[in-house]
Amino acid sequence: MATTTDYQVTGMTCGHCEGAIREEVSQIDGVTGVEVSAQTGRLAVTSEQPPQDAAVIAAVDEAGYTAVRS
Repeated sequence: MATTTDYQVTGMTCGHCEGAIREEVSQIDGVTGVEVSAQTGRLAVTSEQPPQDAAVIAAVDEAGYTAVRS
């Protein structure tokens, strides 16, 4: 059963920001879906097992933004 975990991301302002985060987070093992909204600052990560928060936060950091689980 798939699980969706939400994160609040700061620093996003446009579609390019969304794409950079989507690309990094999609590379995490087990992630099956990523929804990002610069407008709301929301990141939703869907996976078969709940993702490791540290891996998601590190991926968002790699893209140049800051995330916390919401």
